[in-house]
Amino acid sequence: MATKNDSLFLITGATGNTGDTTVRLLLQRGHHVRAFVHRSDARSESLAAAGAEIVVGDLLDFHAVSNAMQGVTGAYFCYPIAPGLLDATVIFAQAASEAGVKAVVNMSQISARREANSDAARQHWLGERLLDRTTMQTAHLRPTFFAEWLTWYWNYRGDEGVLRLPLGNGRHAPIAGKDQSYVIAAILENPEPHDRQIYPLYGPVEMNYNEIASTIAQTLAIPVRYEPIDVATFVAGLNAEGFPSHLVQHLSNVAIDYQNGIFAGTNNFVEVIGNKTPMTVEDYVNANKEAFSKDGSYAIATTPTYALNT
Repeated sequence: MATKNDSLFLITGATGNTGDTTVRLLLQRGHHVRAFVHRSDARSESLAAAGAEIVVGDLLDFHAVSNAMQGVTGAYFCYPIAPGLLDATVIFAQAASEAGVKAVVNMSQISARREANSDAARQHWLGERLLDRTTMQTAHLRPTFFAEWLTWYWNYRGDEGVLRLPLGNGRHAPIAGKDQSYVIAAILENPEPHDRQIYPLYGPVEMNYNEIASTIAQTLAIPVRYEPIDVATFVAGLNAEGFPSHLVQHLSNVAIDYQNGIFAGTNNFVEVIGNKTPMTVEDYVNANKEAFSKDGSYAIATTPTYALNT
Protein backbone atom coordinates (compact mmCIF):
# COMPACT_ATOMS: atom_id res chain seq x y z
CA MET A 1 0.00 0.00 0.00
CA ALA A 2 1.39 3.39 -1.00
CA THR A 3 1.85 5.99 1.69
CA LYS A 4 0.23 9.39 1.49
CA ASN A 5 3.60 10.93 0.61
CA ASP A 6 4.36 8.79 -2.44
CA SER A 7 0.92 8.04 -3.92
CA LEU A 8 -0.42 9.77 -7.02
CA PHE A 9 -3.93 8.91 -8.16
CA LEU A 10 -5.32 9.57 -11.62
CA ILE A 11 -9.07 10.16 -11.66
CA THR A 12 -10.78 10.14 -15.06
CA GLY A 13 -14.24 11.61 -15.45
CA ALA A 14 -13.04 13.88 -12.67
CA THR A 15 -15.86 16.43 -12.92
CA GLY A 16 -18.61 13.80 -13.02
CA ASN A 17 -20.99 12.33 -10.47
CA THR A 18 -18.41 9.95 -8.99
CA GLY A 19 -15.14 11.57 -10.02
CA ASP A 20 -15.53 14.98 -8.38
CA THR A 21 -16.07 13.65 -4.86
CA THR A 22 -13.37 10.99 -5.34
CA VAL A 23 -10.83 13.71 -6.16
CA ARG A 24 -11.83 15.75 -3.12
CA LEU A 25 -11.81 12.78 -0.75
CA LEU A 26 -8.31 11.74 -1.79
CA LEU A 27 -7.04 15.31 -1.49
CA GLN A 28 -8.58 15.63 1.97
CA ARG A 29 -6.77 12.43 2.98
CA GLY A 30 -3.41 13.87 2.00
CA HIS A 31 -2.88 12.26 -1.40
CA HIS A 32 -1.67 13.77 -4.64
CA VAL A 33 -4.41 13.69 -7.28
CA ARG A 34 -4.29 14.21 -11.03
CA ALA A 35 -7.74 14.98 -12.44
CA PHE A 36 -8.24 14.00 -16.09
CA VAL A 37 -11.00 16.14 -17.61
CA HIS A 38 -12.44 16.51 -21.10
CA ARG A 39 -12.45 20.31 -20.97
CA SER A 40 -11.40 23.16 -18.75
CA ASP A 41 -14.39 24.83 -17.12
CA ALA A 42 -15.69 26.02 -13.76
CA ARG A 43 -15.87 22.43 -12.46
CA SER A 44 -12.22 21.70 -13.24
CA GLU A 45 -11.19 25.09 -11.87
CA SER A 46 -12.93 24.17 -8.61
CA LEU A 47 -10.92 20.93 -8.42
CA ALA A 48 -7.71 22.85 -9.11
CA ALA A 49 -8.56 25.25 -6.29
CA ALA A 50 -8.97 22.22 -4.00
CA GLY A 51 -5.42 21.12 -4.87
CA ALA A 52 -5.79 18.74 -7.82
CA GLU A 53 -3.46 18.74 -10.80
CA ILE A 54 -5.65 19.22 -13.88
CA VAL A 55 -4.97 17.44 -17.16
CA VAL A 56 -7.24 18.16 -20.13
CA GLY A 57 -7.50 15.32 -22.61
CA ASP A 58 -9.58 12.67 -24.35
CA LEU A 59 -9.68 9.04 -23.21
CA LEU A 60 -9.49 8.05 -26.89
CA ASP A 61 -6.18 9.89 -27.29
CA PHE A 62 -3.43 7.37 -26.48
CA HIS A 63 -0.67 9.96 -26.11
CA ALA A 64 -2.76 12.16 -23.79
CA VAL A 65 -3.65 9.18 -21.59
CA SER A 66 -0.04 7.94 -21.60
CA ASN A 67 1.25 11.31 -20.49
CA ALA A 68 -1.35 11.48 -17.74
CA MET A 69 -0.27 8.08 -16.41
CA GLN A 70 3.31 9.06 -15.65
CA GLY A 71 4.12 8.53 -11.98
CA VAL A 72 0.61 7.29 -11.16
CA THR A 73 0.14 4.73 -8.38
CA GLY A 74 -3.54 3.93 -8.92
CA ALA A 75 -6.23 5.08 -11.33
CA TYR A 76 -9.99 5.33 -11.63
CA PHE A 77 -11.40 4.57 -15.09
CA CYS A 78 -14.82 6.02 -15.89
CA TYR A 79 -16.12 6.28 -19.45
CA PRO A 80 -19.50 7.78 -20.43
CA ILE A 81 -22.32 5.92 -22.21
CA ALA A 82 -20.92 6.78 -25.62
CA PRO A 83 -19.20 5.00 -28.52
CA GLY A 84 -15.55 4.10 -27.95
CA LEU A 85 -15.61 2.31 -24.61
CA LEU A 86 -13.55 -0.68 -25.73
CA ASP A 87 -11.02 1.51 -27.55
CA ALA A 88 -10.71 3.69 -24.46
CA THR A 89 -10.27 0.62 -22.23
CA VAL A 90 -7.47 -0.72 -24.43
CA ILE A 91 -5.76 2.69 -24.45
CA PHE A 92 -6.14 3.03 -20.69
CA ALA A 93 -4.85 -0.49 -20.00
CA GLN A 94 -1.82 -0.16 -22.27
CA ALA A 95 -0.89 3.31 -21.02
CA ALA A 96 -1.28 2.23 -17.38
CA SER A 97 0.75 -0.93 -17.92
CA GLU A 98 3.57 0.96 -19.59
CA ALA A 99 3.64 3.49 -16.74
CA GLY A 100 3.74 0.79 -14.05
CA VAL A 101 0.37 1.71 -12.51
CA LYS A 102 -0.32 -0.76 -9.70
CA ALA A 103 -4.14 -0.68 -9.45
CA VAL A 104 -7.29 0.40 -11.24
CA VAL A 105 -10.88 0.85 -10.13
CA ASN A 106 -13.19 0.42 -13.10
CA MET A 107 -16.69 1.92 -13.27
CA SER A 108 -18.86 -0.70 -14.95
CA GLN A 109 -22.61 -1.18 -14.56
CA ILE A 110 -24.94 -3.70 -13.00
CA SER A 111 -26.27 -4.85 -16.38
CA ALA A 112 -22.78 -5.75 -17.65
CA ARG A 113 -22.79 -9.37 -18.79
CA ARG A 114 -21.93 -11.53 -21.77
CA GLU A 115 -25.55 -11.87 -22.93
CA ALA A 116 -26.54 -8.21 -22.50
CA ASN A 117 -28.67 -6.76 -25.30
CA SER A 118 -27.38 -3.27 -24.55
CA ASP A 119 -24.23 -2.67 -26.60
CA ALA A 120 -22.79 -0.50 -23.82
CA ALA A 121 -23.50 -3.08 -21.11
CA ARG A 122 -21.90 -5.89 -23.11
CA GLN A 123 -18.88 -3.68 -23.84
CA HIS A 124 -18.52 -2.98 -20.12
CA TRP A 125 -18.37 -6.74 -19.50
CA LEU A 126 -15.70 -7.11 -22.19
CA GLY A 127 -13.79 -4.18 -20.73
CA GLU A 128 -13.78 -5.85 -17.32
CA ARG A 129 -12.30 -9.01 -18.83
CA LEU A 130 -9.63 -7.01 -20.64
CA LEU A 131 -8.53 -5.18 -17.49
CA ASP A 132 -8.44 -8.47 -15.58
CA ARG A 133 -5.84 -9.71 -18.07
CA THR A 134 -3.37 -7.00 -17.08
CA THR A 135 -0.94 -7.27 -14.18
CA MET A 136 -2.72 -4.43 -12.34
CA GLN A 137 -4.87 -5.05 -9.30
CA THR A 138 -8.37 -4.50 -10.65
CA ALA A 139 -11.73 -3.90 -9.01
CA HIS A 140 -14.97 -3.46 -10.95
CA LEU A 141 -17.94 -1.48 -9.64
CA ARG A 142 -21.41 -2.34 -10.92
CA PRO A 143 -23.89 0.19 -9.52
CA THR A 144 -27.63 -0.01 -9.91
CA PHE A 145 -29.38 3.12 -11.24
CA PHE A 146 -27.89 6.26 -9.74
CA ALA A 147 -30.07 8.41 -7.49
CA GLU A 148 -29.27 11.14 -10.04
CA TRP A 149 -31.77 9.43 -12.36
CA LEU A 150 -34.49 10.93 -10.19
CA THR A 151 -33.47 14.43 -11.29
CA TRP A 152 -32.48 13.54 -14.85
CA TYR A 153 -35.94 12.12 -15.67
CA TRP A 154 -37.88 14.55 -13.48
CA ASN A 155 -40.83 16.45 -15.01
CA TYR A 156 -41.71 19.53 -12.96
CA ARG A 157 -45.08 21.20 -13.47
CA GLY A 158 -44.95 23.78 -10.69
CA ASP A 159 -47.62 22.10 -8.61
CA GLU A 160 -46.59 18.47 -9.18
CA GLY A 161 -43.75 16.22 -10.28
CA VAL A 162 -43.90 13.32 -12.72
CA LEU A 163 -41.48 10.46 -13.35
CA ARG A 164 -42.32 9.17 -16.82
CA LEU A 165 -40.31 5.98 -17.37
CA PRO A 166 -40.63 2.50 -18.95
CA LEU A 167 -39.68 0.59 -15.81
CA GLY A 168 -42.89 -1.23 -14.99
CA ASN A 169 -43.06 -2.58 -11.46
CA GLY A 170 -39.32 -3.22 -11.19
CA ARG A 171 -37.38 -2.34 -8.07
CA HIS A 172 -33.97 -0.96 -7.15
CA ALA A 173 -32.17 0.85 -4.34
CA PRO A 174 -31.03 4.19 -5.83
CA ILE A 175 -27.39 5.00 -5.06
CA ALA A 176 -25.90 8.47 -5.21
CA GLY A 177 -22.70 9.07 -7.15
CA LYS A 178 -21.11 10.71 -4.10
CA ASP A 179 -21.62 7.57 -2.03
CA GLN A 180 -19.88 5.49 -4.68
CA SER A 181 -16.90 7.84 -4.45
CA TYR A 182 -16.18 6.62 -0.93
CA VAL A 183 -15.85 3.07 -2.26
CA ILE A 184 -13.62 4.23 -5.13
CA ALA A 185 -11.30 6.19 -2.83
CA ALA A 186 -11.06 3.36 -0.30
CA ILE A 187 -10.11 0.78 -2.94
CA LEU A 188 -7.50 3.09 -4.49
CA GLU A 189 -5.95 3.62 -1.07
CA ASN A 190 -5.78 -0.12 -0.36
CA PRO A 191 -6.36 -2.11 -3.58
CA GLU A 192 -4.87 -5.49 -2.72
CA PRO A 193 -7.89 -6.98 -0.86
CA HIS A 194 -10.13 -6.03 -3.78
CA ASP A 195 -8.08 -7.47 -6.65
CA ARG A 196 -10.26 -9.11 -9.35
CA GLN A 197 -13.42 -8.39 -7.36
CA ILE A 198 -16.76 -7.27 -8.78
CA TYR A 199 -18.88 -5.15 -6.46
CA PRO A 200 -22.54 -4.44 -7.20
CA LEU A 201 -23.38 -1.17 -5.44
CA TYR A 202 -26.79 -0.19 -4.06
CA GLY A 203 -28.41 2.43 -1.91
CA PRO A 204 -29.96 1.45 1.43
CA VAL A 205 -33.61 0.82 0.48
CA GLU A 206 -35.01 -1.15 -2.47
CA MET A 207 -38.16 0.50 -3.86
CA ASN A 208 -40.42 0.50 -6.90
CA TYR A 209 -41.14 3.77 -8.68
CA ASN A 210 -44.51 4.27 -7.02
CA GLU A 211 -42.74 4.11 -3.66
CA ILE A 212 -40.00 6.42 -4.93
CA ALA A 213 -42.60 8.93 -6.15
CA SER A 214 -44.36 8.79 -2.77
CA THR A 215 -41.09 9.44 -0.93
CA ILE A 216 -40.23 12.40 -3.16
CA ALA A 217 -43.75 13.78 -2.66
CA GLN A 218 -43.44 13.61 1.12
CA THR A 219 -40.00 15.25 1.01
CA LEU A 220 -40.91 18.08 -1.37
CA ALA A 221 -44.49 18.47 -0.06
CA ILE A 222 -45.96 18.42 -3.56
CA PRO A 223 -47.88 15.72 -5.45
CA VAL A 224 -45.53 13.36 -7.31
CA ARG A 225 -46.57 10.44 -9.47
CA TYR A 226 -44.89 7.71 -11.45
CA GLU A 227 -46.30 7.40 -14.96
CA PRO A 228 -45.27 4.09 -16.55
CA ILE A 229 -44.77 4.24 -20.32
CA ASP A 230 -43.79 1.52 -22.76
CA VAL A 231 -40.28 1.23 -24.16
CA ALA A 232 -41.34 2.34 -27.65
CA THR A 233 -42.77 5.59 -26.28
CA PHE A 234 -39.61 6.12 -24.22
CA VAL A 235 -37.41 5.60 -27.27
CA ALA A 236 -39.56 7.94 -29.35
CA GLY A 237 -39.28 10.62 -26.68
CA LEU A 238 -35.49 10.31 -26.48
CA ASN A 239 -35.19 10.37 -30.26
CA ALA A 240 -37.41 13.44 -30.43
CA GLU A 241 -35.03 15.19 -28.04
CA GLY A 242 -32.06 14.27 -30.25
CA PHE A 243 -30.22 11.94 -27.91
CA PRO A 244 -27.44 9.83 -29.52
CA SER A 245 -28.47 6.44 -30.91
CA HIS A 246 -25.87 4.59 -28.81
CA LEU A 247 -27.37 6.02 -25.63
CA VAL A 248 -30.94 5.34 -26.73
CA GLN A 249 -30.08 1.73 -27.60
CA HIS A 250 -28.57 1.29 -24.15
CA LEU A 251 -31.41 2.92 -22.22
CA SER A 252 -34.12 1.01 -24.06
CA ASN A 253 -32.47 -2.33 -23.29
CA VAL A 254 -31.63 -1.63 -19.66
CA ALA A 255 -35.27 -0.60 -19.17
CA ILE A 256 -36.17 -4.19 -20.06
CA ASP A 257 -33.38 -5.47 -17.79
CA TYR A 258 -34.85 -3.38 -14.99
CA GLN A 259 -38.30 -4.88 -15.48
CA ASN A 260 -36.65 -8.32 -15.33
CA GLY A 261 -35.01 -7.64 -11.97
CA ILE A 262 -31.40 -7.08 -13.09
CA PHE A 263 -31.17 -3.80 -11.12
CA ALA A 264 -32.78 -5.09 -7.92
CA GLY A 265 -31.04 -5.88 -4.65
CA THR A 266 -29.26 -4.33 -1.70
CA ASN A 267 -25.99 -4.89 0.14
CA ASN A 268 -23.67 -3.12 2.58
CA PHE A 269 -20.58 -2.59 0.39
CA VAL A 270 -20.74 1.21 0.68
CA GLU A 271 -20.62 0.92 4.49
CA VAL A 272 -18.09 -1.93 4.66
CA ILE A 273 -15.67 -0.76 1.94
CA GLY A 274 -16.29 2.98 1.87
CA ASN A 275 -17.05 3.49 5.58
CA LYS A 276 -20.01 5.63 4.54
CA THR A 277 -23.73 5.35 5.22
CA PRO A 278 -25.35 5.77 1.79
CA MET A 279 -28.08 8.33 1.26
CA THR A 280 -31.72 7.34 1.17
CA VAL A 281 -34.02 8.79 -1.50
CA GLU A 282 -35.24 11.29 1.10
CA ASP A 283 -31.64 12.28 1.89
CA TYR A 284 -30.86 12.73 -1.79
CA VAL A 285 -33.93 14.87 -2.48
CA ASN A 286 -33.23 17.07 0.54
CA ALA A 287 -29.65 17.58 -0.64
CA ASN A 288 -30.68 18.43 -4.20
CA LYS A 289 -33.93 20.38 -3.94
CA GLU A 290 -32.87 22.93 -6.53
CA ALA A 291 -32.57 20.17 -9.16
CA PHE A 292 -36.21 19.23 -8.50
CA SER A 293 -37.39 22.79 -9.26
CA LYS A 294 -37.08 22.29 -13.03
CA ASP A 295 -37.29 19.60 -15.70
CA GLY A 296 -34.44 17.11 -15.84
CA SER A 297 -32.15 16.89 -18.84
CA TYR A 298 -33.63 13.53 -19.93
CA ALA A 299 -37.27 14.25 -19.08
CA ILE A 300 -39.86 12.76 -21.43
CA ALA A 301 -42.30 15.64 -21.13
CA THR A 302 -45.06 14.45 -23.43
CA THR A 303 -45.80 11.44 -25.58
CA PRO A 304 -44.59 12.16 -29.14
CA THR A 305 -47.50 11.85 -31.56
CA TYR A 306 -45.64 9.49 -33.86
CA ALA A 307 -45.01 7.09 -30.96
CA LEU A 308 -48.61 6.00 -31.29
CA ASN A 309 -47.83 4.63 -34.75
CA THR A 310 -44.66 2.73 -33.84
